[in-house]
Amino acid sequence: MKIKRRELLKSMAAVSAGFLGLNRFTEAADYQNEVYRYGDLKRDPADVFDLPEGFSYKIISRAGDLMSDGLRTPGAPDGMAAFAGPNGKVILIRNHELTPEVTFKGAFGVGNHLFSNVDAEKVYDLGKGKFPHLGGTTTLVYDPLSKKVERSFLSLAGTTRNCAGGPTPWNTWVTCEETVDKGTPTLKVGQGGFNWSEKDHGYNFEVPASSTGLVQPVPLKAMGRFNHEAIAVDPKSGAVYQTEDRDNGLLYRFLPTEPGNLSAGGKLQALVIRDKKSCDTRNWPETGEPKLRVGEYLDVEWIDMDDVESPKDDLRARGYTAGAARFARAEGIWYGNEEIYFACTNGGIAKKGQIFRYVPSGVEATEKEKNHPGRLQLYLEPNNTKLITHCDNVTVAPWGDLIICEDEAPVKYLRGVTKRGEIYTIGRNRYTTNIEICGACFSPGDPTTLFLNIQEPGLTLAITGPWKPA
Repeated sequence: MKIKRRELLKSMAAVSAGFLGLNRFTEAADYQNEVYRYGDLKRDPADVFDLPEGFSYKIISRAGDLMSDGLRTPGAPDGMAAFAGPNGKVILIRNHELTPEVTFKGAFGVGNHLFSNVDAEKVYDLGKGKFPHLGGTTTLVYDPLSKKVERSFLSLAGTTRNCAGGPTPWNTWVTCEETVDKGTPTLKVGQGGFNWSEKDHGYNFEVPASSTGLVQPVPLKAMGRFNHEAIAVDPKSGAVYQTEDRDNGLLYRFLPTEPGNLSAGGKLQALVIRDKKSCDTRNWPETGEPKLRVGEYLDVEWIDMDDVESPKDDLRARGYTAGAARFARAEGIWYGNEEIYFACTNGGIAKKGQIFRYVPSGVEATEKEKNHPGRLQLYLEPNNTKLITHCDNVTVAPWGDLIICEDEAPVKYLRGVTKRGEIYTIGRNRYTTNIEICGACFSPGDPTTLFLNIQEPGLTLAITGPWKPA
């Protein structure tokens, strides 16, 4: 999600008013289903989140709550994943899409008065000691029996605009910075205001699910510096797929030198459609290019990228010139059903969203894939806002359905897509006006609980109900 200055000012005003001015819609918005999965949505009397009959939610975390480490629960929760913990517990690792100046939402409290309680050596960017960067991650230990959070703490500090990310097969969360801010020798005022960065940003960082406090913030520089959004790992090959939240972004693949050890370095590549070099997949009317057809499979290849720390923020331009495919704000990405699904928020003829599916080769990331390539498919492009609009975070349910969080639309829905490609509606956010739902993920090994974030006023929900396999 891109945060604009006017949205930040709106958010600040809402906080100063105690959220009294936060808008909620009062009339049911229209929605459609291609398959009748759970029934109609029922109005939530608490005006938080509408669900079908038989479903319910519990708010398990709120921005501003005191955490176990003595810090405050940060605001703007975004991408999230759930891991199996000891004794049946669930470990949630959650991103926070915050920038240094938003001190009223940070873990260190208003004016950062709690900052002296943390180890500064474990804060990536101290902001010249004035404005430490407030993005990062929090970890929650949740008991599904009592439906309570037993412990919560800041697990990564000093990064900025941590939007989404993804879980790994080795039980870590890779969190992504959605920015390319550069560190400056001295604080200075630019067109966007003060630059509080003393280090370069635009990297991925890794947080183990086993961590019990702040981890050492190590930027995974070999994975590239760009406007990161999310990652997904193919457990068979160890390849890591990365989305770039730009109107003209690429889809990247990172091949670790040591599978399972991202900090050891590796090779960054970009996806090329084999018979359509420099293909524009966005299907925008003004591009004038042949449009991709929904359902069509296209063979791909991968080109190596150089100068991956990209001081000029030109990876996507260099990759496109070399033949890489262009995507419209690729955001959430998830591995499931032995495939990779990713959402393009404003792709499509109506600019209301596309879902792509990448099927890795049986010999992915080896020399043999030249003769047995992976395949890319434009999986969905409904161009119908009543079915889906501005798809963002995605996850794959234990039974194989795709679960999609919407963004940007006045009314945001939680949608599902069957393995047959049929869209249905699961829930509706009753908060409106640029208030995103995000971070959907299921409890590991348990299809009865879905966790979800509402970015403002900073809520994490545990949704339970009669989830149905196909």
